[in-house]
Amino acid sequence: MPVLSAISPKRLSGLVALCLGALIFFAGPSTAFQALGPAAPSVADHVVQVETKRVPRSHGPQSREIVSYPSSEPPGTIIISNSERTLHRILGGGKAERYKISVGRDGFTWTGTTVVGRKAEWPAWRPPADMRKREPDLPSYVPPGPYNPLGARAIYLFQGGRDTLYRIHGTNDSSSLGGFQTSGCFRLSNADVMELFGKVRVGTKVIVRP
Repeated sequence: MPVLSAISPKRLSGLVALCLGALIFFAGPSTAFQALGPAAPSVADHVVQVETKRVPRSHGPQSREIVSYPSSEPPGTIIISNSERTLHRILGGGKAERYKISVGRDGFTWTGTTVVGRKAEWPAWRPPADMRKREPDLPSYVPPGPYNPLGARAIYLFQGGRDTLYRIHGTNDSSSLGGFQTSGCFRLSNADVMELFGKVRVGTKVIVRP
């Protein structure tokens, strides 16, 4: 008690919040409450609320299905359909993995053959200059994190050795999946893009169809 009495109430609250935050991160909110007991101070409730808002508790739905998909393309090739809002990854033997995606809205769809130029986990986001002209309120840079518009993973599409500025990426907004929602990128749930990310290699061919 002599040690605690020498600490100001404000400082003590800060220490409790810091310790509780670490406990929540490593053990989960329910375990933290059990450790504190029924007489936990109100600062505990505040920290739990902050942590709940900060970190998504779900990566969204998983849509992957193995489907019949005859193709002459080699296994690993990605084929995207704008009209069907699907992404297929060729498995061979007339089969493919199919994912539900969002594609470019009216005026922003495109077609062509690209390759995966690079990949990033929890990527940072820099809105292209043209996008910032259309939407001046956009920030110039969004750092990596759970609320980045590119979601949990990003697969960068290149053409002729240059970045097209289009990506296959995740999202925290699962309600937007399956529609014409983007400025030309291809959006999956975080759960789907995290699974796809581990299978796709730099240099993979990506075909975008109407």
